[in-house]
Amino acid sequence: MSNPLQQTIEALAKEKGIEPDVVISAIEEAVATASRKYYKTGENLKTRFNTETGQVDLFALKTVVEDVTTPATEIAITEAREMYRPLYGDDVANSIELGDEMEFPKPTEVLGRIAAQTAKQVIFQKVREAERENVYAEYSNRVGEVVNGVVKRFENGDIIMELGRIEAQLPRKEQSRAENYAVGDRVRAVIRGVNRSAKGPQIVLSRTDPALLIKLFEQEVPEIYDGTVMIRGAVREAGDRAKVAVYSRERDVDPVGACVGMKGTRVQSIIRELRGEKIDIVEWSEDPVMFVTNAISPAKVQRVSIVDDAEKVMEVVVEDKQLSLAIGKKGQNVRLAAKLTGWKIDIKSEEEKRREVEAQFGALEIGSAESAEGTEAAEGAETVEGAEGTEPAEGTEAQATASETAEPAPAEAAAETEAEAEPAAAVAGPLSEEAKAE
Repeated sequence: MSNPLQQTIEALAKEKGIEPDVVISAIEEAVATASRKYYKTGENLKTRFNTETGQVDLFALKTVVEDVTTPATEIAITEAREMYRPLYGDDVANSIELGDEMEFPKPTEVLGRIAAQTAKQVIFQKVREAERENVYAEYSNRVGEVVNGVVKRFENGDIIMELGRIEAQLPRKEQSRAENYAVGDRVRAVIRGVNRSAKGPQIVLSRTDPALLIKLFEQEVPEIYDGTVMIRGAVREAGDRAKVAVYSRERDVDPVGACVGMKGTRVQSIIRELRGEKIDIVEWSEDPVMFVTNAISPAKVQRVSIVDDAEKVMEVVVEDKQLSLAIGKKGQNVRLAAKLTGWKIDIKSEEEKRREVEAQFGALEIGSAESAEGTEAAEGAETVEGAEGTEPAEGTEAQATASETAEPAPAEAAAETEAEAEPAAAVAGPLSEEAKAE
């Protein structure tokens, strides 16, 4: 490129990271827009950048027709041939046919200051659009990736960071409460999203997204990077606490130990990067009871029972001394465990569970006693009703028995008298005979 305009185009394209053809196209469109505002003739104007001269040529296009109805955009075939014959010869003139488009040069030197200002605005707009499209194409596929940036400035609590030649935004809601930054600090953040908005930085970063924690583990733990250990879930409350569930594909590899490292070296580097955020690394399990038991750590669980499998509700019982540790500060530990496992967790101490069981047994005993009393009362009522209905019959039977018993009494008495008299007579008989003998 020899002329100054071409050199300027090349420098601008290199600075903005776009192709020179994009800048040339923007210049051509800018000159065409300025020319339309200047001429106002309704002609079909077209511009072309001349690489030899470094100038932008302006043309008015007209279509070859038989009969002209719109002089601004049409030309008769006979007139067109007459114009071309003295310039290019009979062969070229006779080759013109209906429907061809002819270019008529127009001067650009007459364009004034307003037209030049319009052209400048159009060029800036087109270059900016091309630059933003280029950024979107480059970073749209990198969402979830960790990048390094330098703090450039602060805007209403948001941090504007430099990622090379591109600016990115770290919103206030995506910043950790435990972190403070100054201009010039280097920060690692994860790309949360890329937008095509016309104003402001396109790239949105985050320091609170769990994806940042996962990427940091991938960078620090070789077993996670090569796929031996897998991260099955991660939840965070940025600046306070995080929980990560890990799983090993190989039986001989301890997933928790691999993430912690020798004397905690691996996890400590991640904690320093997150400004002291506490990280609980738990082992993932297909069994939901075992998974919840691990997720409640560092508290020790006594027993876990599934209350509602459909609604995913689980009851966890811990020792009385472990209750506050299991719940955590403002319910943080159990809240993170519930997010990590996907189950609703109800934590109770052994004392609470014992009182609850006693209350249930007491209610059952009261209910049993009430039902027994009700049954006895019902049976008593039935007995009274039966007795009232059978009294006359019993009286009649008693009278009949008495009469039957009273009637044979004289006969029995006579028989008894006779039976007693017979032995007496038998005794008296011999006695009288002995008396006679004497």
